[in-house]
Amino acid sequence: MRADAKKNYDRLLSVARDVVTEHGADASLRDVARKADVGLGTLYRHFPTREALIEALLRTEVDGLTAQAAGLEESSEPKEALLTWLRGSVAITHEYRGVTGLLMAALEDSESALHASCVALHDTGTRLLDHAQAAGVARTDIDGTDLFALVAALAWVYDQPSLALRADHLFDVISGSVLPGQETARSA
Repeated sequence: MRADAKKNYDRLLSVARDVVTEHGADASLRDVARKADVGLGTLYRHFPTREALIEALLRTEVDGLTAQAAGLEESSEPKEALLTWLRGSVAITHEYRGVTGLLMAALEDSESALHASCVALHDTGTRLLDHAQAAGVARTDIDGTDLFALVAALAWVYDQPSLALRADHLFDVISGSVLPGQETARSA
């Protein structure tokens, strides 16, 4: 990639991160291009679809969470590893408001730009859940898809202004249900 193209790409991602964080996944791509001081054509050359832009934003966070989870899988108790993944997954979906629906749809759509990131996030959570179940610290009547759906539900709660104050409490309720006997963040 030429130096000027790389500069535009990095600038678009930086601005898009701010715009999507502020306005959600449906933020105006025109606003992203304008605030990045590039033309709309330049944006579309780098990111031909909204999904491609969102995928680029999420890739770093998902890859980081996946790597962190792999490290925790080897060095931490299964309960703590799963709880860390759950917190991280909810944080990603909360930071990029409105991506939950895109992530859930992309999980099943192999043509989606988000598919690989979604599969990585799902598979990491499934693996951590399996280890926690094998260790006897997680309920055994759920699977990775249920866990991913719970992340989506928590993300939705965090996105609702009228429920935002309850979101941390509901995270504790859900994590306590997945990991029975789990002390909540407030009581730890």
